[in-house]
Amino acid sequence: MDVANHAGVTKSVVSRVLNNDHTLSIREETRTRILDAVRDLGYQPHTGARALAGASTRALALLIPDLTNPVYSRITRGAVQQARVRGFAMLLAEDSADLSVDRQFADLVASHRVDGLLIASARPNHPLLGMLPDSRIPHVFVNRVVAGSGRNISLQIEAASQAALDHLLALGHRRIGHVSGPEQLAPTVSRRAGLLGAAVAAGIPEPSIESGEFNEQGGFAAATRLLADHPDLTAIYASTLNQAIGVLSAVHAAGLRIPEDISVISYDDLPLAGFLHPPLTAIAMPLMELGQAAVDALCAQLEGAPPEDVLVPGAPEVVVRGSTGPPRSGAPAGAAKVPS
Repeated sequence: MDVANHAGVTKSVVSRVLNNDHTLSIREETRTRILDAVRDLGYQPHTGARALAGASTRALALLIPDLTNPVYSRITRGAVQQARVRGFAMLLAEDSADLSVDRQFADLVASHRVDGLLIASARPNHPLLGMLPDSRIPHVFVNRVVAGSGRNISLQIEAASQAALDHLLALGHRRIGHVSGPEQLAPTVSRRAGLLGAAVAAGIPEPSIESGEFNEQGGFAAATRLLADHPDLTAIYASTLNQAIGVLSAVHAAGLRIPEDISVISYDDLPLAGFLHPPLTAIAMPLMELGQAAVDALCAQLEGAPPEDVLVPGAPEVVVRGSTGPPRSGAPAGAAKVPS
């Protein structure tokens, strides 16, 4: 190392100075000489080499399902802001079925170029999950639950579906459809379970369900099937805001009015919801707080604390807009246990 020769010290001393090793006992003039040599030579420490030596890279990595999804934009914003407060940079990666992308992210983990991982991928078979137990790298799962991991940072998802159904029940709806997500994904299971459990408790018919991708096209296709197969429906609950946009289009395409003929409500509220036609009733979730809590939990591991599950506080809130109203006259009626 030229810096060591320039400063007249060993390579290990240079490394410990650059890594801010507070246990190193050297004269202040020696420390100054090393830092002057670093400046004069324009030396840039290689973060990978520092990591291999056991030093902190001061970098975290966040893996999200979709860079275009506005929900994950808010989660990411909360995580990035909190990482900055904690003194970390944040690397961002998008989940992909491309094996080369999977390999790149796995290499990032294996080479210890980041101090910890925040994993928001909903893919149950992501190859990263298989290598984490042996990697020993601190990590948390964000907005998903991996059974037995003890590292799940999550929201009150089932309570959100309960809140959506409660709102529809209070308006008088009993024939309700649900646009769900892909069957194998954890968010699909949680949101559907919350809705079905709430329907049983309310004593109403089991909601009719159609699955689709968590995007506008998936919402449109699933809602189109629901409306064709179940003309008695008076309301639809969508699993995501993007799906709900597709649901609105499908209802309009069927020649139906919102909310006079069909009410529409969505999981996840974002500013965009207020500018749709009509403005969309949605369930507000603490998304930025989720990102912040995930970083805090990961930093706790980096500081030596054992991993633990975290349920982010903040009850789901129904933001009522113009897409929900009482069921149309002539719709099937019946008693329901409407929450007081």
